[in-house]
Amino acid sequence: YYTSIPGSCNFETRGQEWTTVCGLTQDPSDDFDWDISNSAVSGQMGPDTDHTPGKGQHFLYVNSSAQKEGNRARIITTNLFPASLGVCRVRFWFWMFASRQTGVLKVYAAEEHGMDILMWSSSRNEENKW
Repeated sequence: YYTSIPGSCNFETRGQEWTTVCGLTQDPSDDFDWDISNSAVSGQMGPDTDHTPGKGQHFLYVNSSAQKEGNRARIITTNLFPASLGVCRVRFWFWMFASRQTGVLKVYAAEEHGMDILMWSSSRNEENKW
């Protein structure tokens, strides 16, 4: 559900569609989709729990085991946030401990004419933690 911070979501959606609750949209032009879970995907490496202390349980994931190199899974914020200096910040936790199929996690900002600007990327975590 949303917290009081615009755009914030902890993915504890209680049976509701997480994309709607969290203001996110699956990119219809990508190759596969993000999904929500509360544990590692069966038979795959993954985190044992969500990073959130206390009641948090759910997180988004992609299962890359059946994907080809170059395939993309992409989610987009449903609402655009206006450009700002020192007002808007992107903060998130990620787990991508070394696996043969681990790709690259990238965060883009979309500028006003629709061009994506790469803001951050990571190819893997060195440790098995968020």
